[in-house]
Amino acid sequence: MTLLTVDNLTKSYVGHGRHVTALDGVSFTLAEGQTLGLAGASGSGKSTLARVLLRLLATDAGQVHFAGEDWLTLSGSRLRQRRRGMQMVFQDVLGAFNPRATVGSVLDDPLRIHDIVARAERPREIAGLLDRVGLPTSYAGRSIRELSGGQRQRVAIARAIATRPSLIVLDEAVSALDASVRRRILELLVELQQERGIAYLFVSHDLAVLQVVSHRIAIMHEGRIVETGATNAVIGNPQSSAAKALIAAVPRLVTGTPTEPDPSHP
Repeated sequence: MTLLTVDNLTKSYVGHGRHVTALDGVSFTLAEGQTLGLAGASGSGKSTLARVLLRLLATDAGQVHFAGEDWLTLSGSRLRQRRRGMQMVFQDVLGAFNPRATVGSVLDDPLRIHDIVARAERPREIAGLLDRVGLPTSYAGRSIRELSGGQRQRVAIARAIATRPSLIVLDEAVSALDASVRRRILELLVELQQERGIAYLFVSHDLAVLQVVSHRIAIMHEGRIVETGATNAVIGNPQSSAAKALIAAVPRLVTGTPTEPDPSHP
């Protein structure tokens, strides 16, 4: 069943004295429990699209339907209520957190704001979230600043799944991590999808990453989607020059399954 429908989104702005069209009639669909990889070079409009979907930026025109509702017309309490269904994981995980916060307080916030569980049940829920992303429950008392990049990204994923969303938007969520940590995080995301039926919109410039997690891929270039299809079909037989350039930038696409890491490490 279709979870997300994006129809003819446009977004322009003026920067450095020139007019920039960041989104130029973008349309696509995403099914429940599926992953759409959104690939493109820097400046192609990927991050703008992610922020429009999260209502962090206003669009100039177009429509978005999410879980059967007209997403862009929601406001006030209805929008706050429905936000729990669509979460985001950013590339800059340290910048996405209050650096003075503890892991426990970071995970408590969505549980409290969206009234996921009763107050007395939150410590148990937080412990469960940490366990699910492969971190010891004792980490609840640690400062975000004490964690490695991989550990912070696990906390970001735990925060995203805390509201029990049907869709998570990941904006270059693993690009700042080294190769071994990146693979572990991707494995975790695949496991969570299989367990919980979460859909992902996975934004990345790296087709090797998207090959691991995506059922379908859409290629963006200059604000437009220029190619879309099943992951292996696009990678194996790219039709657009943008897709061919992205594939040429990857010497060898990721294969194989990593071993499960020690949870006390990134």
